[in-house]
Amino acid sequence: MKTLVCTKPGEFNYIDAAQPTPAPGHAIVKIRRIGICGTDLHAFEGTQPYFEYPRILGHELAGEIVSAEDCPGFSIGEIVTFIPYFSCGECIACRRGKQNACVRIKVCGVHQHGGMAEYYSVPAYALVHGEGLSMDALALVEPLAIGAHAVRRAAVAKDEFVLVVGAGPIGLGTMEFVRAAGGHVIALDTNNDRLRFCKETLKVEHIINAIDDDVMEKLKTITNGDMPTVVMDATGNLKAINNAFQYMSHGARYILIGLQKGDISFSHPEFHKREATLMSSRNATRADFEYVISLIKRKEIDPTIFITHRVNFDQVKDEFQKWLNPDYRVIKAMVEIA
Repeated sequence: MKTLVCTKPGEFNYIDAAQPTPAPGHAIVKIRRIGICGTDLHAFEGTQPYFEYPRILGHELAGEIVSAEDCPGFSIGEIVTFIPYFSCGECIACRRGKQNACVRIKVCGVHQHGGMAEYYSVPAYALVHGEGLSMDALALVEPLAIGAHAVRRAAVAKDEFVLVVGAGPIGLGTMEFVRAAGGHVIALDTNNDRLRFCKETLKVEHIINAIDDDVMEKLKTITNGDMPTVVMDATGNLKAINNAFQYMSHGARYILIGLQKGDISFSHPEFHKREATLMSSRNATRADFEYVISLIKRKEIDPTIFITHRVNFDQVKDEFQKWLNPDYRVIKAMVEIA
């Protein structure tokens, strides 16, 4: 089968590899869609934590089961997605139901080879029924689940003002789930095209440009002087993360969705006097996947609106570098495999 390997930062190569062989408790999935996410872009740039080369990228995936051995409830020919975080089932996190934060977690396309390949072997416990959704929609369930998990971690309540920092794909998905929870979304970014997408396509109530606007004054005006009770970072940018501590109200929660390699820093007195809460949000759970699918089925969310670029698998090597360029205005690139 054909695979696409990131051999080192800035370099892709198509390499022939053996197809996965049937094994008990595993399904072999013919990959039909691959969504390109920030993790893939950062890996290509050489800025992704927990990463080693060479690596086959790709974890936003959908396809068709072509082999299934001891996979209860799943059958050959079924269209599926899957949870691409493979857990040990035994560590302290797994025993407490937090398989998304497993001590020995293997994330598809990060810690082990991913789905930029024609076929992929998936453990039965990770399979997710397609529920009649399109291939495109199924491939986007995973990135949407990231936002859904973060909003659940934040326990967003009705009518709360929630500042989402970063209007990339994860941030945009997060905004959708804030709204589903009844919160008022405030989108903060430096990219006017992304902010325009928030306003015109997602109908986000409030947008702020982090460079052109007086952020503090805008936030005070929007929140009637209170400041946001929830701040969520979806940038993975150290400066943005550190800056956003000042945007919290007293009693606020700050949730880090984005990931970067450095150390965050903030004023202890300012944080302490707010009795603020700081938490990370890692990956997603099956409950998050199922919640996302339920909202898509009810047409409360349309994941396909995020797809701005589409290519065939054979074109990825030549096109990938362009997706790093802001001038191409990529929100979500989708790869198709026949």
